[in-house]
Formats: sequence, C-alpha cells, structure tokens
Amino acid sequence: MNLFDSVTLKGRHASLEPLAQRHCADLVQSVQDGELWRLWTTMVPTPQELPAEIERRLVLQQQGAWLPFAVIENASGRAVGMTNFLNIDSPNRRVEIGATWYRRSVQRSALNTECKLLLLGHAFDAGACIAVEFRTHFFNHASRAAIERLGAKLDGILRCQQVWREATLRDTCVYSITAAEWPAVRMHLRFELERPR
Repeated sequence: MNLFDSVTLKGRHASLEPLAQRHCADLVQSVQDGELWRLWTTMVPTPQELPAEIERRLVLQQQGAWLPFAVIENASGRAVGMTNFLNIDSPNRRVEIGATWYRRSVQRSALNTECKLLLLGHAFDAGACIAVEFRTHFFNHASRAAIERLGAKLDGILRCQQVWREATLRDTCVYSITAAEWPAVRMHLRFELERPR
C-alpha cells in the first residue's frame, strides 16, 4: 500500500475522506463559523475562495505533493474542515501534516485529537514513515500549544521563512514526531480520547 494513495480513514468521532468539490457547501458553512479567514497567523480561504482552494489542493495531489482530506464529523455527516499530508518526501519517508483548519464549534474537541491519531497512525503504521512534521506561524500560539499537546517536539524556528500577509515575514516553528516516539504518542492520544471531558 502506498501511503499517499487516496484513502478514507475512519474513527469514532471523525472520518477523513479524500477531498472533493462535493464537500464545498459544507466547508463554506464551516469557514463562516468563526470567520476563520480573518485569523492573521493562518491561511484559511474565504467562502468565495473555497472552490478554488479545493481545486488547488487537488492539483497538488495530482502532482504527488499533497494528499488532501475533508474532515467529516461523524455525528452530523458533514465536512467541518480540511487537513492534508503535504511536503511528501517518499524516499526519506517523511511527511508533514498541515494546512489544517476546523470550524470553530469543533475546535479543541475530541475530533481534532482523533484526526491527528488517524493521520499519524496512517503515516507511521501503514506508511513506515520515520518522522512526521508540523509547521506553524511563530505567533500562532493556539496552534503551537495544540501541536505540543500531541507530543511533538520543536525542531527549530525558520526565521523569515515565508512572505506572509501584507508583506510581513513569517517565522515558522517546525515540530516533529519520530517513529521511535510514535508508540508513546499513540498511547497519549488514545488516553486523551478516552478520558472524561
């Protein structure tokens, strides 16, 4: 099985389906929940930009660079966000999980924890990856805290790594989880999913 073949990953709270234009209407509603495009430390499309953003991700998939997913909330059956495998480096068995966003009403819920468990499990167990990366804006403190709660460790900060909004420069925090760390991270994420909230 090729790690980056199209696949559906199913959990109790969430499922990750191959992204398609049929998810667009749900995603428009999702991005409006909290007006996510207004957050300056992340790039979330406006409702009008969503069809083009889905198409952009699908083109990157055809090029072998990304594997995009729609995040489905199992209870409602609706798409509540997007996530991806990106910066796919098959020869070195490395991948990044990123360009992720969820509607505000499901943020900091079991859904995000389970999505990361599904993606990491697929990368390490099915894909035999040796490391999985996460990257975020230096000033995105909520994202950094969420990545650290997963058990990822900060590899470093890439200074002035990207031209950002209004011609500002983004310092990018790079985190990773290695294959050797995965068993403990998996146990931690399973514990977090099972504990009373």
